[in-house]
Amino acid sequence: MLIGINPLLHPDILHTLAAMGHGDRLAIVDANFPSASIARGLVVRQPLQINCDAVTAVKAALSVFPIDKFEPDVPPVEGMAVVGDPDAIPAVVAEAAPLFAAQGHAVSLIERFAFYDAVRSCFAIIRTCEERPYGNFVIRKGTVGF
Repeated sequence: MLIGINPLLHPDILHTLAAMGHGDRLAIVDANFPSASIARGLVVRQPLQINCDAVTAVKAALSVFPIDKFEPDVPPVEGMAVVGDPDAIPAVVAEAAPLFAAQGHAVSLIERFAFYDAVRSCFAIIRTCEERPYGNFVIRKGTVGF
C-alpha cells in the first residue's frame, strides 16, 4: 500500500497512468463495453480491471490524472450519448459530472460508434463493474505543473 494513493489504483493501473503522456487518452468503461476486443489495438492491449462502478473509478483516476486544458476546441472528456435520445444525460454521466467540473471540464456526449472510434485511439482501457448503461468516458491527459 502507498500513503495517499487510492487503493483501487492497483500497480497495473498506476503504471499505465504514469506511462501516459500529455494528450494521450484513457477510456474508463462499463461492464457491457466491448473492452477486450477494442483493447487489442491499443498500447495497453488488455483492459485493466477495476472493481468498482464507473463514477468511483473516475474519482480514483482523477486523484492522480490531470485533464488536458491545452486544446479548448477539442473536448477533453467524452461520454457515450444515449442511442435514440442524444439529448438525454445518462445517470452515470450526471453523477460523474461534478468530478470533471472540479477540474473545469464538462462531459461532451458523442454518438455510440463515434465513441467506439474514440476509444480505439486511446492508450488504455480501464474496465469497471458498472452495470448502468452509458457508464463510459474518454479522458485526455493533461500536464502536471502548469
